[in-house]
Order: sequence, then structure tokens, then C-alpha cells
Amino acid sequence: MNRQQIEALLDGIPDPEIPVVSIRELGMLRDIRVNGDEVEIVITPTYSGCPAMEQIEADIRAALAAHPVRTRITRQLAPAWSTDWIGPEAREKLRRYGIAPPQGAAATEQVIHFALRSAPKKGAARADLTTPEGQNHSVICPHCGSTHTSESSHFGSTACKSLWRCLDCREPFDYFKPY
Repeated sequence: MNRQQIEALLDGIPDPEIPVVSIRELGMLRDIRVNGDEVEIVITPTYSGCPAMEQIEADIRAALAAHPVRTRITRQLAPAWSTDWIGPEAREKLRRYGIAPPQGAAATEQVIHFALRSAPKKGAARADLTTPEGQNHSVICPHCGSTHTSESSHFGSTACKSLWRCLDCREPFDYFKPY
């Protein structure tokens, strides 16, 4: 098998906790190294204690099991995974799924585009986040586009998300924490 064939097989592996995006779209799939009939898949967890890693490794092995390759999976912890590795298409998939995508340096253009497209109510209060770069961003409701939101809990359905609610449409939502 060549690299492109392996990439095509791995492109379909969803994140076990967020099935609308693949491990590749999240930036967890770092490298594919082919050496004859041996394939090394390099993955980086979203955080070092991610409980989904064993399932992801099992899914990779299952995807490659029908092919005559020996598979080795390497967890690469440095550099640490960053939400900046999530591409614009995956951010939009998260939003459509009801998860506010991470906001920060790499997300600024996408956040501004969605905010302009969604046109939240004039005069709405906003919950601001200060990014490590010192920039303020509102957490935008993935359901209605409002910036009139508040954090309910810093811990959401998984450790990489926090729980928020929209004060306009009243829907709760997860916010993918930027790292």
C-alpha cells in the first residue's frame, strides 16, 4: 500500500467523542510513514489523558487489518496538540453539530465570518474570552449565532470542552476549549 491509499482509509476514522469530524480533520493524525510492508501511523492526542486514544488506535488497526501491512502506531506528545490544527471545514462541521468551535488565533477569520453571517441581535450582551494572545472573542452560539452567551461549567461532556448556554435561544452547547 502507498501513502495515499492509507490516507484514504484513515480519512474515514471519526473521533469517538465527536463523530462528525475525523481524527485527520482534528489534526490528531500527524504522519503516515510507509517502509515496505510496514506502516507507522503517528497520532497526537488532544490532551495527554484523552480516554479516546485506545479506541482511535483500535479503529486505525481495524481500518488497515484487511490489507497486507504491519501496523505500528506511535503516540507523539511533542509538540502538544493544538486547536489551531483544526481546519476551517472541521470547525464548520463542529458548529453544525452544535459544538462551538475553538476560538483563538487560527479561528479568528472563521469566527468573524460566522458572526457576520449569523447577525446576532443588536445590543446583546456578550461573554468574552481572552485568548493567550490577549485578544477578546465572544463565544458564538452554534445554534443561532448570538454572542449573548455564558459559561455554565468549565467542564463539559469531555475534558476538552466546556458547557455554555445561549441567553437568546436558551440552548445549551459545548464549547471546544482552545489550547
